[in-house]
Amino acid sequence: MLKLSPWLRAQALTLAVAIGAALPANAADKPECLRPMSLALHEHGLLYSGVTGEGIDKDIADELARRSGCKFIVSVLPRARIWQLIEGGALDFSLSGITNPAREQFAAFAWYVSNKYYLLVRRDASVAALADFERDPKLRLGVIRSFRYSPTANRLVDALDAQGRVNHASSLEPLYQVLLDNRVQAMIIEPFDYPTVQQGTIRAQTRIVEFDDPAVPHGLIMSKRSLSPAQQQAWRALVDEMRADGSMQRIFEKYFSAELARTMTRF
Repeated sequence: MLKLSPWLRAQALTLAVAIGAALPANAADKPECLRPMSLALHEHGLLYSGVTGEGIDKDIADELARRSGCKFIVSVLPRARIWQLIEGGALDFSLSGITNPAREQFAAFAWYVSNKYYLLVRRDASVAALADFERDPKLRLGVIRSFRYSPTANRLVDALDAQGRVNHASSLEPLYQVLLDNRVQAMIIEPFDYPTVQQGTIRAQTRIVEFDDPAVPHGLIMSKRSLSPAQQQAWRALVDEMRADGSMQRIFEKYFSAELARTMTRF
């Protein structure tokens, strides 16, 4: 039998310990596919259209499934219902979500895009600044139920809601209609809404007021109740890989200019 010197035995033991310690970490780096994973989309501008069956979120979901090898059961639900299911653990994933202290209690995130929010306001409302809108009691704001935005936008929503000046909708499309009907005088938008906002009727009747907030990160939403911390990190690593190799930016370039796609995905 080959006898090793004490030094070689010590080196072999160190190597074995290092390999053994690395194996669990490497295993945790790969998403598990022990069951079909549930993921919900929501209809919202360029993120997803039920009419075309296409959108940024759909493309990202397809790429996540391809890279992980996991089977995804995909549904389309209102945003408020998605957050309820994520909290209860009945839904594994959704996309393009932002965080806040309440959501941090039940959801984990993997960031892949960052964008700003804007106030889309009717021209005949005579609003030049946010303060003009807030102090006129006749003006109402339309928002999507359960949506949160940037800090200044959230402050505006909460202040007006406390005054009974907020109309809630389950999705984006009804808000455009109540805005055109002058039942609300403003709504909050982001780049995913640009195609509709730039259409003739809406564009002619509205203007943009900026919030002057920094861009807000959006990402993969993961249920803490259904996914272990190790698996949350595995999916986060997969999203980071998509950002690093340019795949995420290329998805956004299908819907935005190359410059805007780069700004949104490289932050």
